[in-house]
Amino acid sequence: MSKWRPVTSGVPQGSVLGPALFNIFVRDMDSGIECTLSNFANDTKLCGVVDTLEGRDAIQRHLDRLERWAHVDLMKFNRAKCKVRHMGRGSPKHKYRLGREWIESSREENDLGLLVDEKLNMSRQRALAAQKANCILGCIKRSVISRLREVILPLHSALMRPHLEYCVQLWGPQHKKDMDLLERIQRRATRTIRGLKHLFYEDRLRKLGLFRLLNHDNWRREVSGGDLTAAFQYLKGAYEKTGEGLFTRACSDRTRSNGFKLKEGRFRLHIRKKLFTMRVKRHWNRLPREVVDAQIPWKCSRPGWMVL
Repeated sequence: MSKWRPVTSGVPQGSVLGPALFNIFVRDMDSGIECTLSNFANDTKLCGVVDTLEGRDAIQRHLDRLERWAHVDLMKFNRAKCKVRHMGRGSPKHKYRLGREWIESSREENDLGLLVDEKLNMSRQRALAAQKANCILGCIKRSVISRLREVILPLHSALMRPHLEYCVQLWGPQHKKDMDLLERIQRRATRTIRGLKHLFYEDRLRKLGLFRLLNHDNWRREVSGGDLTAAFQYLKGAYEKTGEGLFTRACSDRTRSNGFKLKEGRFRLHIRKKLFTMRVKRHWNRLPREVVDAQIPWKCSRPGWMVL
């Protein structure tokens, strides 16, 4: 332990008091903001639809408000990390400033662990996930001498699979080349287990009690199950208020339906159909009524588990 010292400004980094005081300081950041303002720890995102000059002026007006808020509360935005990402086809790509400095535009940004570009093309994110999992596999092979199933399989499940499954509802692969890229990692991992190297891949999976990550019906069940878990939380669970802006309930008086149908729209772009908020509707509308009407215990840590 260090000696006691008087703290005249701020708090020591890593102390319990730091996050509590920071939350108090940023609690009123969204005061007077009409656009969507999302906060996670010390990351802040300002989002809005800009299809007219009025929309551009609104974004700039809110940026000026945030700058004034930071000045009054003796806070600072890291301008070097502030970027503008334009989304959608035919975006006018207006320029914005924070204070007196112009904000640089970026084609892709890392958003809470996901690499998202302006076209919502997640191929780079899949390549990044494969690279991380590959590095973990190499580290396991170099640092662990044993090749027994009881040693390699838990390491594979605890260290590698989380990189391949993190937020998969958003970046879930749709193209065969992306599926094969991620499948090769599990193929290499199963070959490292003693006594299984000479077997075919399907036989190794059968002996280990695993399934293919991305091919055939197993992955479809995995993705649709994860989609339904998240959708249940947005529609009837802990995030119900947020789900009101993501989904639209369809008007239906059919007695054979589950009584909670979601409205399915039509879109010109094929990539739009693959987004979570679009593809989950078809699976949700097929659920039986007893599943849709299930109640969630108040203290349940994972409220969506009932869906599966």
